[in-house]
Amino acid sequence: MDKVKRNERIAVMTRILVDAPNQIISFSAFCERFGAAKSSISEDVTIIDDTLRHNGLGTLQTIAGAAGGVRFRPCGASAHDYAFLQGVAQSLCEPDRVLPGGYLYLSDILSDPVLMRRMGEIIACAWYEEKPDFVLTMETKGIPVAMMTANYLGIPLVIARRQSKVYEGSAVNINYVGGKGSIETMSLSRRAVKAGQRALVVDDFIRGGGTARGLVALMAEFSVEVVGLSFVLAQECPPRKSIDNEKSLMTFTGDGEAEALSVRPADWINR
Repeated sequence: MDKVKRNERIAVMTRILVDAPNQIISFSAFCERFGAAKSSISEDVTIIDDTLRHNGLGTLQTIAGAAGGVRFRPCGASAHDYAFLQGVAQSLCEPDRVLPGGYLYLSDILSDPVLMRRMGEIIACAWYEEKPDFVLTMETKGIPVAMMTANYLGIPLVIARRQSKVYEGSAVNINYVGGKGSIETMSLSRRAVKAGQRALVVDDFIRGGGTARGLVALMAEFSVEVVGLSFVLAQECPPRKSIDNEKSLMTFTGDGEAEALSVRPADWINR
């Protein structure tokens, strides 16, 4: 194998690490790939880490021990996160986004891969220390942001459905109180999760929190702990609220009809 120059090695290592966020890659894997000494790889990791930190693009964490290595976490500068969400919030305040009944049109935002990737990154960074085993969402609009969050956490995505599917085998079904007080159903395959795991709930929108509370109740049926809840958009002061301590990326006030709609990044983003 021809000797690989350091700048080429660093470029390839950076791509490998960035493409596998929160996944530990051993030093020996890099040593074998490039035919380099562990000391050289360690120096490369330091250079990459310094560059990422200096530009607010994330960090590399070195894990000691036999099963150790290095992993990438894309936690950038919070000021960048806030500015990004402020731009999204401004676009959501456009008057023509308000639909009859006080609903807000979000489909174009939730289907934009660039926006969802960035939002998933911000949510993931807020929950790394809780060490969830999987991301849980409810079909269907929350799937894109939940998938991106799962990607940056390096864990699977689990999707609860409104009714069980024959191709998913036996399932657990529960009833819950929906957003408008109606009784609704959600279902999850018995094979999807295991008792003792830790779940992070991610969804697109929350007003009173009926669906979120239903997801928490569903996880209780599997003896799974819910370590956190995150949403793209949340009502700032809902008339009634079923959950607490969630982390939403943006909050809104008003309904666009009786009261002007106002959307802004959540306070925790800058902290």
